Amino acid sequence: MSTRYALKLAHINDTHSHFESSSVRFNYEDEGKSYDIYSHSGGYARINYQVDNAREQALDAKQAFLFLHGGDSFQGSLYFSQFKGAANAHLLNLLKPDAMVIGNHEVDAGSEPILAFLDSIQFPLLAGNMDLSQEISTKKSALKGHKNLYDYQHEQGMAKVIIKPLQNKQLAIIGITLDQMAEIARPDPDTHFVNAIETTRKTVQHLKSNGIDHILVLSHLGFDQDKVLAEQVDGISLIVGGHTHTLQGDFKEFGLSVTPYGVSVNNTPILHAGKHAETIGLADIEFNAQGQVTSLTGHNYFMLDSQFILESKHDVTQGVYDKVHEHLKQHPGILWDNEDTAITKVINTQYKPAIAALEQQVLGFVPRNLVHTRLPSKALPHGSEIAPWVCKSIYHESKRQLTRVDFALHNAGGVRQSLNKGEVTLAYVIGRLLPFDLPLVHYEIQGLHLFAAIESAINSATNNSVTGTGAGSFPYTYGLKYCYDGRKPLGERILSLEVFDKDGISWISVDKQATYFGVSSAYTVSGKEGYTPLLQAETQEPIEDLTLPLAFIRYLQREQSQLEETLIPHVHYTSHLTF
Repeated sequence: MSTRYALKLAHINDTHSHFESSSVRFNYEDEGKSYDIYSHSGGYARINYQVDNAREQALDAKQAFLFLHGGDSFQGSLYFSQFKGAANAHLLNLLKPDAMVIGNHEVDAGSEPILAFLDSIQFPLLAGNMDLSQEISTKKSALKGHKNLYDYQHEQGMAKVIIKPLQNKQLAIIGITLDQMAEIARPDPDTHFVNAIETTRKTVQHLKSNGIDHILVLSHLGFDQDKVLAEQVDGISLIVGGHTHTLQGDFKEFGLSVTPYGVSVNNTPILHAGKHAETIGLADIEFNAQGQVTSLTGHNYFMLDSQFILESKHDVTQGVYDKVHEHLKQHPGILWDNEDTAITKVINTQYKPAIAALEQQVLGFVPRNLVHTRLPSKALPHGSEIAPWVCKSIYHESKRQLTRVDFALHNAGGVRQSLNKGEVTLAYVIGRLLPFDLPLVHYEIQGLHLFAAIESAINSATNNSVTGTGAGSFPYTYGLKYCYDGRKPLGERILSLEVFDKDGISWISVDKQATYFGVSSAYTVSGKEGYTPLLQAETQEPIEDLTLPLAFIRYLQREQSQLEETLIPHVHYTSHLTF
């Protein structure tokens, strides 16, 4: 009889400093009637309750247990804006992960915040393709040799790994992150990220040659790149990932994802757990002696308030409410608001008081939901509903200070949340919606470079014939309208590109030889994430005292009634794939 090797796994990713529960909205259809469910989900106290419960179950069942974080703990909320990485390290220590892989947002400000984080955490930070062989050893923020960092071994050409017991075998954990880090973050010039696939392949081969067949890759490559990794590297038992905010599990009943939990490629299951600490992945896994997964059962789980708000244009009776509640209770991906009260106390006493005042500052009222999605989809063929409003705010607030602005251009990843109807607070805008306090830059650029920038950014977002950086590069605009067809050859995918005329009302085709004046964030105009053509701008000038979140705040306070309108779509997109 063959031995079965059992593992209970808990995993989270892309938590982005969302220590408290996050607002969520589900849509429920019943008997031809549509209902919106408003609730809160997740947060560190609820997550820790579920992790502790899973850990106890594993102990009782004599299973190995792992709790893993798929990267991007940094950024994303007012807690990070106020406390940088200190609160993240403290609260993650309380959650006691077995390991976390470094994400791109940990690298947003170079090595200094990473070092402070490493000095504070009590768990390994995996960065198996972070090459520090050229790091300047005398600099204050040197990372090489840190006891909590599992980086790249330059001489051997492979990653440092964690080894855990798995019955009479050993389980190796490799941490791999984006090798295009310089394109989407700001690593120090002496910090390099080497090829993710080749590093993984060499590390797996080395482990196999030493008799270790049970190999888990903790990845911050994104769902699509995880599938590529699994296809190209044989022998990976399991990939636990992050970066693309992929929610796995069947949530179709509530208008959400239907991506299967544990998609398998080349006999390697891939697990992701959504975003913003809203959900946790919990899985029971069995391996054979050769390291292959023979059984995987589990799901992603929302951890919802025990009470919720139900809205509809139809009557919402107690009977309807009870019926919806029963459907939630029966769904395989719904847990409730049990929490670790000790963590709630830490958040409420040590961190929340500093931001409470900001939560009381109401900027305005939004009359309808404005959904954020990075890429267009069947449900949202023109993509995000809130990103164009962010672009409009950039456009109008810049025009108040500058002589000429023709358009605003911003990447999808700079907007982090949907905007639900109701009061909008200062804390929500600077802590969740637009947490990156990026300066705005005014630039003059030739039309041909605008064509190239739009196509390049979309290609990068969709991995269409290029090596992509993730969906966050997808371009949203105001005053610049484009039509893109991903089925066309490279260089021919922008079918049309139009810009506001000087009156700011009518549209004219962009002349490739003419120059235009645009406004974008300092991040975008630096050429990150496929926006390299913007580096061809004839001029780039920072706009004094105007940042991305400040432009939206000012516009919302001044023009909130505008949000009742529906913007004319600026994005017309045909994918190289079928939706």
